[in-house]
Amino acid sequence: MSCPRTTMIVFTLAVGALALTACSEEPLGVSGDDGGDGGDVESVALMVQDLSNPFFAAMQEGVESAAEEIGASVVTEDGRQDLNAQNEQIDSFIQQDIDVLLLNPVDTEGITPAVERAVDAGITVVAVDVAAEGSHATIMSDNVQAGEQVCTHLFEELDGEGEILIVDGRPISSIQERVEGCENVLEDYPDIEVVGHQNGDNNRSEALDIATDMLTATPDVDGIFAVNDPTALGATLAAEQRGIDDLLIVGVDGSPEAEEELGKGDSPFVATAAQNPRMQGAQGLEMAVALHAGESLDDETTLVDTELITADDLDDYEGWE
Repeated sequence: MSCPRTTMIVFTLAVGALALTACSEEPLGVSGDDGGDGGDVESVALMVQDLSNPFFAAMQEGVESAAEEIGASVVTEDGRQDLNAQNEQIDSFIQQDIDVLLLNPVDTEGITPAVERAVDAGITVVAVDVAAEGSHATIMSDNVQAGEQVCTHLFEELDGEGEILIVDGRPISSIQERVEGCENVLEDYPDIEVVGHQNGDNNRSEALDIATDMLTATPDVDGIFAVNDPTALGATLAAEQRGIDDLLIVGVDGSPEAEEELGKGDSPFVATAAQNPRMQGAQGLEMAVALHAGESLDDETTLVDTELITADDLDDYEGWE
């Protein structure tokens, strides 16, 4: 992904003003449709991939706090990593005649028909953290940047040579772009070789099983790039259970669990690219409020910078609080 980053105009809304880094590209949303009828937002639906992931619990808190500021109610649904479940949940929201849907899909393309049904029903749809084709707007981390940050750190720690594994995830934009970022960096490190690349389910238990199998097949690898912190922590546990302590593991999220693992000092988990799920949730609602009121956004897609966090940065890292 390559596009200039510019600073967005500060939105002055009931939720509050906030300046963010944005990237303007071909619209992911509905061309020419402002998403609203000029009314107030009274009901908000938040639909996430997996509420057992602390990232989405933090996002929920951000949405609820922002909704309280404007006097709107919030209902949250757990997609349980199931596209069919998310389709049914969107149909339920349509029946409830909600004003705004903040959507974190389990499948960027697969969710499109359901998004179109919601838009046709007059619901303002903003994708949060992951792109959803057909939505009016999107806010998410700069996931290409995140992949570049942690893989650059990993490859530098390996002195530019060695064998690595990639523990991938579900077919969603955020995960795919993190892998893209890592692959961008690989081009500058010809002596780093990817000797295994497998897809997981973005969670710790699945990553534990996958990483165990991969480390059984290639026990002498030097590093692992995992697409999020739960995956990285699952891979860390796999390495520990196999008695492998001479490899380095990196992830993406900046989660409290990652902070704890980095703080141990002797863990193979050495870096994460931190996101801000609370801010993404709150800003996603702010964007939706503007669209629902009939306003337009300068940029259909807002990319939020990530921050590389290692054990050396923990004292200065504010985390998700």
